[in-house]
Amino acid sequence: MDMSTTHMTSRELANAIRFLAIDAVEKSKSGHPGAPMGMADIAEVLWRHHLNHNPADPHWINRDRFVLSNGHGSMLIYALLHLTGYAVSIEDIKNFRQLHSITAGHPEADMTPGVETTTGPLGQGLANAVGMALAESILAKRFNRPGHTIIDHHTYTFLGDGCLMEGISHEVCSLAGVWGLNKLICFYDDNGISIDGHVDGWFKDDTASRFKAYGWNVIGPIDGHDAQAVNAATTTAKSETAKPTLIICKTTIGWGAPNMAGTHDVHGAPLGEKEAAATRESLGWRYGPFEIPATMKAAWDAAETGKAKQAKWNEQLTQYQAAFPELAKELLRCTRDELPASWTATKAQLFASMKAIEAPTASRKSSQQTLDILVPALPELLGGSADLTGSNLTAAKTSVTWHLKTDQVANYISYGVREFGMSAIMNGVALHKGFIPYGGTFAVFSDYARNAIRMSALMKQRVIYVLTHDSIGLGEDGPTHQPIEHAASLRLIPHLDLWRPCDGFETAIAWTAAIERKDGPSALFLSRQNLPQLSKNISEADVMRGGYVLSDCDGKPDAILIATGSEVGLAMQAQESLRAKGKSVRVVSMPCTSVFDRQDQSWHANVLPSGIKRIAIEAGHPDLWWKYVGLDGAVVGINRFGESAPAAAVYKALGVTVERIVELV
Repeated sequence: MDMSTTHMTSRELANAIRFLAIDAVEKSKSGHPGAPMGMADIAEVLWRHHLNHNPADPHWINRDRFVLSNGHGSMLIYALLHLTGYAVSIEDIKNFRQLHSITAGHPEADMTPGVETTTGPLGQGLANAVGMALAESILAKRFNRPGHTIIDHHTYTFLGDGCLMEGISHEVCSLAGVWGLNKLICFYDDNGISIDGHVDGWFKDDTASRFKAYGWNVIGPIDGHDAQAVNAATTTAKSETAKPTLIICKTTIGWGAPNMAGTHDVHGAPLGEKEAAATRESLGWRYGPFEIPATMKAAWDAAETGKAKQAKWNEQLTQYQAAFPELAKELLRCTRDELPASWTATKAQLFASMKAIEAPTASRKSSQQTLDILVPALPELLGGSADLTGSNLTAAKTSVTWHLKTDQVANYISYGVREFGMSAIMNGVALHKGFIPYGGTFAVFSDYARNAIRMSALMKQRVIYVLTHDSIGLGEDGPTHQPIEHAASLRLIPHLDLWRPCDGFETAIAWTAAIERKDGPSALFLSRQNLPQLSKNISEADVMRGGYVLSDCDGKPDAILIATGSEVGLAMQAQESLRAKGKSVRVVSMPCTSVFDRQDQSWHANVLPSGIKRIAIEAGHPDLWWKYVGLDGAVVGINRFGESAPAAAVYKALGVTVERIVELV
């Protein structure tokens, strides 16, 4: 068939995806050609006939979102981006999986224009998509007005068997059904193959019944290689008004490869020269590697249609701005990640309020007091908790929960007992833009959420994790609930700032630092037990440096005590006790080690001058602290699991005491 003169079919256009994937994987000698080959027909229908997007502006507010949850099939999205006109060149395709290429082995959101989220850990892309659909729904409710539907877009997701086997898929799909996210449409690549072979040996779920039980609209199974069937199913899904939709697409992995299609051999390895040539012959693709005919490229190009779609929306925005100027200004502000003009005044109010508190207060309570001021001032704060609102204290006085008050715009989510799902959904909310998501659980259960926290950091997203019951200070619940290694473990994640404040003012600083930070996530490690107010005479600027001199002595100190959180109070008591013994010590509060590490050398030298012995104190694993105290220093920490007893008894039993600090000095 001469494609230069004959009308191209959907199959022929889909073959452009297949061969870009085949050629890129072949050239790099690594990759996953099976999924792009198997889902090419679905992708052609969705991207050419349904997806509202503009390659010239990948950040258009009202674009449809597309998430490739089965991110190992990354050449599918790279091919789509190249063909439709995004800034992904054929040279980028040729550099697939190479150093500093924008076509990495798995899609990365901050690297490739048009990639909405970083995918690879299976199931999390689906969770991100749920977060994006949630954000669209709440944003639409907040800003749309009769006659002015300014936020109105779909979130489309491709997913495979692996995504559905991961437990997170249950967490987030259950929530999507409860929330009725009708603009979430998922295409399930039901090819019966995973890395180890045919899945019927380890995956026999009745997926259709499973999703119907969640409250989803389920379409299919349909033939995922029949463009008309895919188009009809997508059209039907878009008409759904109350439920998210799962379209079950029966496909063949590696479709078109005469000897490898339908086998696990094509999942994660190049076809090889002979099979690639045989596939070209089988599908009548007579073009060389990376060669796309101009007429085919023109048929795929979405530049003009995308420009027209955004231009039409811009007209709607102009009308909206005329009718609701303040709302329009607010919409643009929050979707651009800009804090309101009142932010400086809000901070001043917050700091004054927290410094005025005299009574000892748990830092989880200080966090709630902070939120009581921040939530009304920042409508973009979207809070929540994994079924621990009364313990995490994550709800402010003005919080409106999604499922309880549907007549109001929600700013709080009850995620249920779903720590991992909550965290990955928050990543999707942050990626969507328009909100600053925060969510709470016990610090010890951050293990459930860890990979999503890691993805927040990898994608440099402003997500705030409120992790309470931060130490053995929670007492009687015992070792299953007492975090020992968790602060140290989370501090190892690059780009994550973990704040462990010692009192109300440090807690307020931690919150404002997390909100002002646009290039990564923050975790707030907060106490259950009451803490004395110690930092109220310290400047905001000093605390914002992550580590500072809280209480000094006259002359050169005999030792420097470095502490965080609830143990800062112990350090201050030790200072008093040592003073009575004729010893002078400096107390350094270090609420955030990573922020302190980013300060210049002069600040480090000012806070921790050389030549003075140092002791670090934290009711957690001690290993991180050796870099601050040196091999000639000491650490008062815990390298074993806790005990079930009142907090004071546990502290004494595990040696985190004033007496131990004094003895070391």
